[in-house]
Amino acid sequence: MNKVTPFLWFDREAEEAMNFYVSVFKNSQVVNVNTVDGRVMTVNFELEGQPFIALNAGPHFKFNEAVSFFINCDTQEEVDMFWERLSEGGETSQCGWLKDRWGLSWQVVPRALTRLMGDPNPVKSKAVLDAMLKMKKIVIAELQLAYDKAGEAPVLKS
Repeated sequence: MNKVTPFLWFDREAEEAMNFYVSVFKNSQVVNVNTVDGRVMTVNFELEGQPFIALNAGPHFKFNEAVSFFINCDTQEEVDMFWERLSEGGETSQCGWLKDRWGLSWQVVPRALTRLMGDPNPVKSKAVLDAMLKMKKIVIAELQLAYDKAGEAPVLKS
C-alpha cells in the first residue's frame, strides 16, 4: 500500500463511482469491496496505478474544488475522452476543470499546455496562458495557434 492514498467520502455511491472511474481509466482495477451487514462500506480501487479508498458514510460531507485530481493527457483525443466521460452528469468549468456527477473535481490538462507555457519567451507563454483562460475544455490546436501567433517577439530581460 502506498504511504499516501486518496480517501473519498460518498453518501452511498462509493461502489457506483468506483466502477465508473475504473471504466474511464485504462490501467485501472477494482481491488476490494468491503461490506457490513450486506451493505457496501468501503471500496478499494486503482486508477493508473494510484490507489484510492472510497467510503459510504452518509450525506455529512460533500466534495468541493479545494481538492481535485489532475489528469495529464498526451493527445487531444485523450483530453476529449476524459472531458466527455467525467463531465457526464456533472458540470464543466474554466481552464480544464470539471466536476463529475458526484461533485468530485478533475483537471483535464494536455501536457502541451505545460510545455508551451514553459517557453522562456514571456510573450509566447503569456499568449498561451491568455488562450487557455478563455477555454473550458483545453484545445491543444488553439494553444498552439496562440503560441505561433505570438511570433518571434524578443525575450524581455529584467
